[in-house]
Amino acid sequence: MNDRLDYIAIDFETANQYRNSACSVGLVRFIDGKETDSVYSLIHPAKMYFVPEWTRDIHHISYDDVRDKPFFPDVWNNMVMPFVEQTPGIPLVAHNAKFDMNVIRGCCDYFNLPLPDLDYFDSLLVARKTWPGLPNHKLTFLGQKFGINYLAHDALEDSRTCGLVIKLAAEKWAAGSAMELLRKCSIRPCRLNQPYY
Repeated sequence: MNDRLDYIAIDFETANQYRNSACSVGLVRFIDGKETDSVYSLIHPAKMYFVPEWTRDIHHISYDDVRDKPFFPDVWNNMVMPFVEQTPGIPLVAHNAKFDMNVIRGCCDYFNLPLPDLDYFDSLLVARKTWPGLPNHKLTFLGQKFGINYLAHDALEDSRTCGLVIKLAAEKWAAGSAMELLRKCSIRPCRLNQPYY
């Protein structure tokens, strides 16, 4: 990790309970704490089954939305990794990172893709350390608390909100880099190609 507040926020939505069922992904790059660019794609899930309640009540993505979209390997190789590799060495961050990193692991395992050697950390853990007195630390609650208006469970907007939460946490801790923020929160970064914590 470098000595600026640089990171890429990432979020997945899934079609069903299986971790290889990614149906959308969004990434937002923050350089020195400022959003610089972003990418988003719908994804054709490995197995085309959507939990009806998730389509209706959570992410509103349906079979018809993704039936003609690319499968995970195309999105991963042609969008996600090129986006990440534009700024080598900066970490990924996700809210409840265990979920999103396990989606990556599940999809890469299913499609026989190698796991990249990337650092990541969890904005949920950072939020808990930064604002311990809050009643909860869900992304929707944090967005409301800090006046971030966004469409919850949209992968791009969740990523953006996650990134803004990290910026706010860094300001509260007076941290000039992602690594310094993690040190002040007593959190260590993880590696994508290693088990979670």
